[in-house]
Amino acid sequence: MDPIKKNNLTIIIVAAAVIAALTIAVFYFVHKANEKEKEMAEVVQMMNFDKEQVEKEFTDLNSEMDGYTTNIHNDSLVKLLQDQKTKVSQLLDELRVTKSTNAVRIAQLRAELSTVRKVMIQYVNQIDSLNSMNKSLKNENVEVHKKYQAASESVEALSKEKESLNQVVTRASIMEVTNFSMLPVNNKGKKTGWFSQTASLQFNYTIAKNITAQPGEKTVYLRITRPDDDVLTKGSGNVFTYENKEIAYSVSKKIEYTGDAINDVMFWKIGEILPKGSYRAEFFIDGNRVGSFKFVFEK
Repeated sequence: MDPIKKNNLTIIIVAAAVIAALTIAVFYFVHKANEKEKEMAEVVQMMNFDKEQVEKEFTDLNSEMDGYTTNIHNDSLVKLLQDQKTKVSQLLDELRVTKSTNAVRIAQLRAELSTVRKVMIQYVNQIDSLNSMNKSLKNENVEVHKKYQAASESVEALSKEKESLNQVVTRASIMEVTNFSMLPVNNKGKKTGWFSQTASLQFNYTIAKNITAQPGEKTVYLRITRPDDDVLTKGSGNVFTYENKEIAYSVSKKIEYTGDAINDVMFWKIGEILPKGSYRAEFFIDGNRVGSFKFVFEK
């Protein structure tokens, strides 16, 4: 073979080999580049996902803090929570403008989020402690209120019982006039059956025994009412107090009462014309009406 042709053939073969090698190399590097690009895309996707997760954690913590600030009534804790909430909002705003490829800053923000969460846990523990204390105090208040109510009801019951007993004692201590009778008598104090000879009306009565009544000097008031309901009285000044009113009396007499029964007598000296008919005699002692009787005055 011609040496020239032989050299050309050698050159062609070498060139073909080089081209083939270069082609293989190009395909190899292109493949590698595609793999790197794919890996980078996956890394970016993971970074985006990681940023989204951190952003979600910030948002959740922000919402959680909103819930706590609306449910507590301690001004100091509310202020501290509001400060942390402001910090979380600022970090969240920064996170949203930070590129997902800025892994260093995102990691720093996540670390700051962790710090805020730890502070939040301390505040939550304080809130829970305060809530427990408040609940305990509320239960104690309810119990105290129940005991106070029960004590008040007991005092009220005792007061009513005492009032009832006082009423019983008061009623029991009221003196009583019994064995009443009226006799018309003449000027000599003798009983008479003649209307024209009657000078006085003699009232016989007994003050019954009563050991619960207050002993001492008593004034007995006798009030005589005519058939026409006029009261027999010797003057306009002859009055005494009964049920917060000043009423007229006919005769009064002072006695010394010891609690034992007393048989006594009172007189009404006739100085006017008395109509015949049914009269009423009422006795009063210590502001109480202690006896009421009817009698007939006629021939």
